[in-house]
Amino acid sequence: MRLYQTAQETSAVIAQLDSDYYNISAGKAGINKIRDLLRASNITDLPLRTVVKRLIEGGSHRVDEGIIHKLQVPAMPDEVWAAGVTYEISEKARRSESHMPEMYMDVYDAERPELFLKSTPDRTVGHGDDIGIRSDSEWNVPEPELGVVLFHGEVVGYTIGNDVSSRSIEGENPLYLPQAKVFDRACALGPCFVDATSIDPLNLEIEMEITREGDVIYSDSTSTKYLNRSITELVEHCVQSDVVPEVMVLLTGTSLVPDDEFTLQQEDQVAITVSNIGTLTNSVRIV
Repeated sequence: MRLYQTAQETSAVIAQLDSDYYNISAGKAGINKIRDLLRASNITDLPLRTVVKRLIEGGSHRVDEGIIHKLQVPAMPDEVWAAGVTYEISEKARRSESHMPEMYMDVYDAERPELFLKSTPDRTVGHGDDIGIRSDSEWNVPEPELGVVLFHGEVVGYTIGNDVSSRSIEGENPLYLPQAKVFDRACALGPCFVDATSIDPLNLEIEMEITREGDVIYSDSTSTKYLNRSITELVEHCVQSDVVPEVMVLLTGTSLVPDDEFTLQQEDQVAITVSNIGTLTNSVRIV
């Protein structure tokens, strides 16, 4: 089951079950956002899928697939957190860029994962919107990641994330990590929310393709099966001893890293596809 948050004049939740699409908001007053469905599931103590099916049976309108062309961030999280050095390729890339590579070697196999605050609602964009690259950085890359959606700290679903990063700033000094990771439009989420019962998060294919002036300049794929830590482990560390917002997303680490000679440029197009979720597409602008 996939849920889309439309960006029409009046926001609506579109549910996709198999090949059929339903306007959930048309069937029940007060259900205008995916967050509303998560609250309803929590209050009724019913699985999210059951809540959605009952709303469909109660009068949701079947709609054409074309309604989902313009989308908002699914279940816009109050906070986005991210894990680092969770794939071997990421550990190697961090060591390559850093003047202090031993730090990243220690993190990859350490008991405690690297976790950091990645984004807030004002910094987060959705499918079809522009991601940002810093004007004071000469080396900027997209980072395709599986996003875990949490409601009051519990895993309720998944989405796709792009953890846009400045490798030149991060590589200069690890203490510059916030500047390398947290800036305007540095995080994209979408195109949809998939409930936790629909997929196996550790058996998903991830693909990334980057085009420039119509030409493919990067294309590669991998799998979440190479994630070095469990979803449970990352979530437990992320919510430990902290104030947990109602909705948050935890990005699970980058699984694909372009060559060191590559950097994003304005008007590049980045498409990240995760099997059983969809494709998150964004253009690039300088911020």
